[in-house]
This record gives sequence, structure tokens and C-alpha cells, in this order.
Amino acid sequence: MVALIPMAELPEGFSYPEDYLRVIELGLTDLEPWWIMDGAILFNIYRGLAERYPDDSFVPFAKREDNDDVACWDLAGRNIVIVHDYASPGRHRRGEFKDFYAWFRQAVEDLIEFDG
Repeated sequence: MVALIPMAELPEGFSYPEDYLRVIELGLTDLEPWWIMDGAILFNIYRGLAERYPDDSFVPFAKREDNDDVACWDLAGRNIVIVHDYASPGRHRRGEFKDFYAWFRQAVEDLIEFDG
């Protein structure tokens, strides 16, 4: 079972989208170089992003294994944003997607192209 961020810890008004939960339920969590996080790592990155980028409201869900990119829901824009974690504020946004499945499609493309 996947351990997500507890509802009590999530920003008010946010709930995990059904498409994300479906992908988790199907076990499609290892899309090398992306992997959908859970447990302590997910919670630690969630807390770290909040500390490093206090002007943003991110809920992370996936991380690249080959760099510091983290896929997150951006609660301000209501979309998916790729955050280059540890980059200077203002330089941390690397890309965005309109929704989870748009990101997921790109993650599958990255899987096809990745040469670990």
C-alpha cells in the first residue's frame, strides 16, 4: 500500500485527483527516470519544498532519479509544475503541464527515451 501525505497535513481544499489515485492503484509508480514517491521520502520533500519556496504552494508526487526535478501540483495555478529542487527561488520552475495525465504522458515518453 502506498503511503501518501496525510489529509491533515495537506493544504486546505486539496485532495488527491482520481487520475493520480488510479495510477497508484494500478501500480504504475516506477517510470524510470521518474518514480511516484510515497512514505517518508514524499513527506520530507513536501516539507522541504515548503521551507525552500515559501511563496509557493506545492504538493509533490514524483521525482526524477537523475536530477533534483520534482513533479508537483501547484495549488496557485491548479496545474502540474516541475520544480528543480534546491534551485534559487524564482529559478526553480522548470516546466508545467495542464493536468496529471499530461505529466504522465510525458513521464512515459521519458521512460522510452531514458538510457539509465
